Amino acid sequence: MSTIAPRSRWRITADVWHALFLREAVARISADRIAWLWLLAEPIAHVALMVWVRTLIGRIRIVPGAEFIPWLVVGITLFIMFRNQMNRGMEAINANRGLFAYRQVHPVDTVLVRGALEGILSTIVMILMVIGFTLLGQNLVPHHPLEVLNIWVSVWLFGTGVALVFSVMATTLPESAKFVRMTMLPLYFLSGIMIPVQYFPHDLQQYLLYNPMLHAIELMRMGFFESYRAVEGVNHLYLHWWVWGSLCLGLLLHTRYKIRLMAQ
Repeated sequence: MSTIAPRSRWRITADVWHALFLREAVARISADRIAWLWLLAEPIAHVALMVWVRTLIGRIRIVPGAEFIPWLVVGITLFIMFRNQMNRGMEAINANRGLFAYRQVHPVDTVLVRGALEGILSTIVMILMVIGFTLLGQNLVPHHPLEVLNIWVSVWLFGTGVALVFSVMATTLPESAKFVRMTMLPLYFLSGIMIPVQYFPHDLQQYLLYNPMLHAIELMRMGFFESYRAVEGVNHLYLHWWVWGSLCLGLLLHTRYKIRLMAQ
């Protein structure tokens, strides 16, 4: 008589993540009839809006060391990945609460899987954007691919870490989710997405550099464009401190409040 060998903890975790990933992917892509199309249309709509706004206010569309539209595409696509990871990860626990009846599923699993899914979808969108804009005559092929990959993965991890932190806040204190979402609009403009940071007064630049997403976006653009030079003060170490700090804090919070998160 054959017996089934017990699964290890790692095997159980992998199976849980695989099941959650398939569930989240189906829900994300089939949320409505154009959900899959909007993944690609959203960054293009942002680019079109920003080009129109810059034309409307009469500013010269010149970015030192880069073409304006590719420069804009890189910043917008990277920021949208971070924003989607944070917003959707923050809601992951409440959206999957019914699954906690299975003892193998933990709140942290739902957030990590959503972060992974959003990162994969954003990566596909970024590749399609590079191919599409390159075919249209816009130079969007990265000059330093490994540098671009490094920053992309760093922001992927950063978005997951921030989602872990805010998922605890949003679950234990639901009102905080509204304030977190409100910060996205000012953060969008303070990350140098629309106007090069070099155009701001030097005194203001020193305060903007406290924003880790500004570092990520500037470093990403340096990886794409050979002649582009980021504002002085941008560096990898500051970004990585935020990345690993947010991941560690998020995991610690989930460990500390696990029982409360499952019982909310």
